[in-house]
Amino acid sequence: MSTTETIDLAPPPVVRAPKTISRSWRTAARSEEARTYLQGRLVVLSRLMFWSFVVLLGSLTLLYWVYPEIEPAQNHVIMAGSTGGLATLAILWRGFLIRRTLSMRALDVIDAFYPIVTGAYLAFSAYMSTDLRPAPYACLLYLCFMVLTRAIVVPSTGRRTAVIAIAAFAPFLVAAVGMGLTTTTDIPAPALVCAVAVISTVVGLLAYAGSDTAYGLRVSATAATQLGQYTLDRKIGEGGMGAVFLAHHAMLKRPTAIKLLPAERFSPSTLDRFEREVQHMSQLTHPNTVAVFDYGRSIDGVFYYVMEYLDGIDLERLVRLHGPQPADRVIHVLIQVCGALHEAHERRLVHRDIKPANIILCERGGSPDVVKVVDFGLVKEFTTDTGVSAQLVLGTPSYIAPEVITAPNQIGPAVDLYSLGAVGYFLLTGKRVFEGKNPLEICLKHVTAAPVPPSSISAIHIPARLEAIVMQCLAKAPADRPESARALAGLLRDLPASNDWSELDARGWWGDFRKPEKSFA
Repeated sequence: MSTTETIDLAPPPVVRAPKTISRSWRTAARSEEARTYLQGRLVVLSRLMFWSFVVLLGSLTLLYWVYPEIEPAQNHVIMAGSTGGLATLAILWRGFLIRRTLSMRALDVIDAFYPIVTGAYLAFSAYMSTDLRPAPYACLLYLCFMVLTRAIVVPSTGRRTAVIAIAAFAPFLVAAVGMGLTTTTDIPAPALVCAVAVISTVVGLLAYAGSDTAYGLRVSATAATQLGQYTLDRKIGEGGMGAVFLAHHAMLKRPTAIKLLPAERFSPSTLDRFEREVQHMSQLTHPNTVAVFDYGRSIDGVFYYVMEYLDGIDLERLVRLHGPQPADRVIHVLIQVCGALHEAHERRLVHRDIKPANIILCERGGSPDVVKVVDFGLVKEFTTDTGVSAQLVLGTPSYIAPEVITAPNQIGPAVDLYSLGAVGYFLLTGKRVFEGKNPLEICLKHVTAAPVPPSSISAIHIPARLEAIVMQCLAKAPADRPESARALAGLLRDLPASNDWSELDARGWWGDFRKPEKSFA
């Protein structure tokens, strides 16, 4: 059951302005991902160019063999240069682009080198083969093919494509002037130069438009998965408040989890509250609290925060898949949650949504069964004077404390202890404290009904002292519960071991769990 939205009655001031993320692909244009993509596209362009010109030269060789009378007088020079050009292309393609990791600057140079050098050589070939009158026009056609193919294949701004096209066609325009001055052509020299200029301009504009459109589409696609220095990889969870994505940092390559809260789901004041809460979360440093690395808002108004990626299993799924848990394991888990809550309570913060789904069990530093408390998305401050919150709140019905229902504007750290008691009850029995046909019925039972002792419904042995502590946490009156999270942890530590769970058992369990890889955040 997802939590409901809460109302701020006295919001504290915002400490800092949120970061706004630009949609320009240029922000990520020097990233490793962009470099890898560009190198891959240049490999595609190299392959297309190489085999196209192999077919071209092979066709010309066959043509001149069948009709030797049309072969240009300087064809041996042209073919020698063409062979050298193909060899250079093969070296760049197979020797560098495929086998080596090139810098972005080197890739930019190769990207410009291909069309510009090809343009210069085709201009030279046209000038050297004017005795075959169609040859200059064929060379111009090949150059147009080269410029347009590059615009389609290689990601580039329209401006860069236009500059490269001008540099590629410029030698041909010079060759056209030279042919008009030194040789006899089918049309007057001024007409030839004008024709080359017009064709070059039209092809350059088409290349500009195509490249600019394709680049713009890539900008939009990249921006849709880019939040600052983080790239979204895939969705790994979604709840009533937003979706969680697996992501990675552009430079560190560290996997992270990013929670997104779309602007259309929340009012501006609610998003401001989330921002303040994430500021509070980022100050929590307990090893059993999920670490928050960063936060901000995209240009679309989507609020997000970045936290450590937890590769493990939440307690809800743990019980659903593996049933009630051994007493010693439950104690170990509850003590760790108490540590996280104690730090939050010391900072005058109440989680308010402690439930199995918000407690992740994972491995850290080779240690099994490490707890991480997540989703402080409903965290609230409580006042120093009264120790209670002056804000209206609700939590998850199955784990909600009675005072949240009867006095929602007067809640304090004790609500988290009640919820933690309900979590312990669920871990030991595989059942919730109260069941009902609807959330309202469950909430009423939290206020009026006495919970059934877990030992009377559990299929596993529950030590009497552990049961007593769980039942104390589930007391209706906050004053009857343990004094604090630290006091609760002390009660749990004083319990004698049941010897039903050990570190060796935990390592074996995690070894089996890792066989089908599962991840959560």
